[in-house]
Amino acid sequence: MSEVLTKVVVDCATGQVEYVPLTAEELEERALMAAQAEQERLEREAAELAKAEAKASGIAKLLALGLTEAEAQALVN
Repeated sequence: MSEVLTKVVVDCATGQVEYVPLTAEELEERALMAAQAEQERLEREAAELAKAEAKASGIAKLLALGLTEAEAQALVN
């Protein structure tokens, strides 16, 4: 059971709608775009994790200097 991916082509002058199967090139482009989107998602997640780790490290260092938790949170937020 193989699903054929299609695109919609609309002729604005006549209003005619046509469903056309994607070409091999379009399928390849779609796969590349999906891979790029996944890579970007992973990069965003890594950046968010690095930011959270840096924040936790900063708070820990402020606490080691003798600040209270509230003071440390006030400085980093």
